[in-house]
Amino acid sequence: MRIFLYILQKEFIQIFRNKAMLPIIFVLPLFQLLVLAFAATFEVKRIDMAVVDNDRSTSSTQLINRIGNNPIFHVNYIVNSQDEAEKLMRGNKIDLALCIPRDFDKKLNTKTNPDVQILVDAIVGNAAQLGSGYLSSIIMDFNKEILIQKADGQNGNAINVVSRYVYNTELNYKIYMAPGILVILITVVGMMLGGMNLVREKELGTIEQINVTPIQKWQLIGGKLIPFLFIGLFELAFGLTLAHIVFGMPMRGSLVTLFGATSVYLILVLSIGLFISTISETQQQVTFGGFFFIMIFVMMSGLFTPVESMPMWAQYMDRVNPLYYFVKIMRGIILKGASLNDISKEFYTMLIFGAAVFSLAVARYRKRN
Repeated sequence: MRIFLYILQKEFIQIFRNKAMLPIIFVLPLFQLLVLAFAATFEVKRIDMAVVDNDRSTSSTQLINRIGNNPIFHVNYIVNSQDEAEKLMRGNKIDLALCIPRDFDKKLNTKTNPDVQILVDAIVGNAAQLGSGYLSSIIMDFNKEILIQKADGQNGNAINVVSRYVYNTELNYKIYMAPGILVILITVVGMMLGGMNLVREKELGTIEQINVTPIQKWQLIGGKLIPFLFIGLFELAFGLTLAHIVFGMPMRGSLVTLFGATSVYLILVLSIGLFISTISETQQQVTFGGFFFIMIFVMMSGLFTPVESMPMWAQYMDRVNPLYYFVKIMRGIILKGASLNDISKEFYTMLIFGAAVFSLAVARYRKRN
């Protein structure tokens, strides 16, 4: 244990002496949190649209006014044909167009279902789906009101649906994204910098001096891991505080549970980084190797898109993706107040993976006495 403490002391001194590493550890991740939480959003706040009003009736005007009163939709053009609307869409001047047929008002008055067409610029699939959904909802509400008005006073047949949002009552996308961004920052610090620390000693030649000392391989690997474990926990604490102050992100769960789960996750990703460093000779190789794994892990973690929407083969691959488990843990504890019992499956899976990968990194490291 005494030897292990000396290794820890050496690692902390080495980290804080490296002036190039300190900004990467403490400044860049927090700057990324502030930028990415605002930029990485799928919220649709403005939709520019055109209306092809072939009916020019009271009902069509009422529908257009109903759409224009919604803060999301901006009816910038009233055009005479679908070709004009498509031309505006090709010129990126509108996101969608609503085409109202000539007999729209007549069919409403005769209780016949009129057809309207929505043209959507589907280049950005998510925004197209949301915009079309919002507009369809407005049209359906308008149609329901018309039917009630023409139902000869039988208003009791109408069903009113009241939605209640829990955990994120204001539908603030930054609150949803901030825990996920924190996961990315912790992962980058753990996997990239932890791995580069060992390879840097290879490049400087100091690793040979360590190899001839009577220390065990697990002591060396553990000594490389623990300093970045503490740094990762410090960044999490600072990031949580910053997210609460800037974004109003709540903390509904137990901090003890959160930091305990984060410690297990950091051991896992640090072990992955150290394993990559044991098979690399330069920091450049570690960077490319870490970048390869991080890109796959992040894109398949469910951070930006639901895992349930992915193909089945991708969902099976996620069983070995540490970010998949930790994103669920972070959002569960922070936003829902999940307990250890609620996240036990994810927690113990990370614990098993962490022990396995750490053992693999120790076994793979070649120490020459």
